[in-house]
Amino acid sequence: MSSYSFIYIGGYNVLSNHEIPLKKKSIVFIGFMGVGKTTIGELIANKLDRDFIDTDVEIEKEYQMPITQIFNTLGEEHFRKKEKEFITKLCQERFHVISLGGGAFLQEEIRNVCMDNCIVIYLHLPWDSWKNRFPLIIESRPVLQGKSMGEIEEIFNKRQEVYSKNHFKIECEHLSAEEISTKILESLKNIKG
Repeated sequence: MSSYSFIYIGGYNVLSNHEIPLKKKSIVFIGFMGVGKTTIGELIANKLDRDFIDTDVEIEKEYQMPITQIFNTLGEEHFRKKEKEFITKLCQERFHVISLGGGAFLQEEIRNVCMDNCIVIYLHLPWDSWKNRFPLIIESRPVLQGKSMGEIEEIFNKRQEVYSKNHFKIECEHLSAEEISTKILESLKNIKG
């Protein structure tokens, strides 16, 4: 029989199954598209000697097409269903570092399974810093295509409330990937369990 207790990190509880110590739980990176979840996730995975999984990349491999093509041929609803199935299964496993696509955490079931079973880290960039990255990411982000900067800013702002449900928030503005990974590792060292 499993025993559970609640441990609070960043104001949110993490369901602690004593069969899976907190330090063995997978780490999940959330944040707006293009904020650096993959880059930072890969760094953290290397430093902690864990597997790194980018959920969008894994879904692209399975379908043998980019996310934009999945959206265009099968539709966003189909993609979101596959995303939910994949992430729900992944969050039950140990020792991963997982980068979620920017829209994944909008699904309540994904939020709940991540918050209950993993350590969720929100990578945050303010709008003014993020919009400088826009030209670098537009081609690979179907949700942004065909939208004005005003519409994109509205999407950005709406998602901030959803992303506020996390265990750690890391401010990334004016920091290198290495500096961000150092901040994350310091935060993780303080976890007991």
